[in-house]
Amino acid sequence: MWHESILELVGNTPLVRLKNVASHIRATILAKIEYFNPGQSVKDRIAIKMIEDAERKGLLKPGGTIIESTSGNTGMGLALAAIVKGYRCVFTVADKQSKEKIDILRALGAEVIVCPTNVPPDDPRSYYSVAKRLAEEIPNSVYLNQYDNLSNRQAHYETTGPEIWEQTEGKVTHFVAGMGTCGTIVGVGRYLKEKNPSIQIIGVDTYGSLFQKLHETGEIDESEIYPYLTEGIGEDIVPANLDLSVIDKVIKVTDKDAALMARRLARLEGLFVGWSSGSAVHAALEYAKDLPSDAVVVVLLPDHGTRYLGKVYNDTWMRDHGFLEEDALLTAEEIIKRKSDISPVLTVNADDPLSKAIEIMRRYNISQIPVVDGERFVGSVTETRLLNILVDEPSLKSHPVKEFMSDPFPFVLPSTRIDIISKMITPRTPAVLVRMPDNSVHIITKFDLINAIAG
Repeated sequence: MWHESILELVGNTPLVRLKNVASHIRATILAKIEYFNPGQSVKDRIAIKMIEDAERKGLLKPGGTIIESTSGNTGMGLALAAIVKGYRCVFTVADKQSKEKIDILRALGAEVIVCPTNVPPDDPRSYYSVAKRLAEEIPNSVYLNQYDNLSNRQAHYETTGPEIWEQTEGKVTHFVAGMGTCGTIVGVGRYLKEKNPSIQIIGVDTYGSLFQKLHETGEIDESEIYPYLTEGIGEDIVPANLDLSVIDKVIKVTDKDAALMARRLARLEGLFVGWSSGSAVHAALEYAKDLPSDAVVVVLLPDHGTRYLGKVYNDTWMRDHGFLEEDALLTAEEIIKRKSDISPVLTVNADDPLSKAIEIMRRYNISQIPVVDGERFVGSVTETRLLNILVDEPSLKSHPVKEFMSDPFPFVLPSTRIDIISKMITPRTPAVLVRMPDNSVHIITKFDLINAIAG
């Protein structure tokens, strides 16, 4: 079986349970992974809907030009659809958008005009105003305007909402999504509340945006509107797609917390997602910390991490913006150098009796020891393992270590960062080994990690 075009692959994205980042949460946290769309974002859904509705209304004619102000993802969806349908695309973007997004738009044949971020929406230089002006100047063109185009939220009412309901077999209790154009949260929220009015809809905003204050007070506080870095959520205008009655709560997330959570999702869940995905998960976990075990929280992750390689996933950029603490950048080599005793690791030979391992542990007050056979590290023993053995049969202490050893501790490179090492150290693997540039081998335990961070 084949598909007639790439557009037939939009939708039906998977739900994946978050386990590691949500290990402290009793509720079930499910991520709706929208980068499985062909344009790698949730915006593919609205791109098709807006174009088809414009065609049906006679606003978009053959050979016409699609104009849109976009943070990147809607533009990508529109560009893909335009390729299939034979339209020209002209997009305006704010200069805070990642270079990767702009490069992808141009690679898809779109013309991209970069506009200043730090100007009011009605300023003639803003990306909203420039898009409107171009629509007036370019013949046979249409400004789709995802902010005020109600086809946006209708797309999610017709597709994303039903998918979530069906995938959870109607068990969803909470839906969490970012607020930008507000099409996603309103469209999904309306559908889910029609199916079950008790479902809670949680919006995710960013500091510098107007949505939280607007939701709580019905007013716009100009003092709370200022430039921010997170892409894809937050606004300084009120989109026509917004329907506050659908949303039960709005949570703000900082640029830093969003970026760090995106990186955690990549490292701990294998989900290489975008910046606002970090915002959504951070908010979802904050909200869910007091929810009961029968709650089912679906959080929508809008796009892929490739859009943010030069920002969120770039250590230099993160450090320059104060988003990475120095402790988060510690490497195995630096952890070793911070230890009070930087002597090479103590070992026991595979043929040595268990009593020798016990003697070494007592003398040096350590709780685990690698086992070697010549130059090779072939196993390990821990105090817990020895205790279990000797309680059952004390006479076994004369038997060779190799009869009772566990798997060897894994090696990491000197450059391996502390966040990776902390993930590797578990109750079953209480330590890792490091071969330093001088060929000496050292051990890192959970205590060493704590000591390195505490300083």
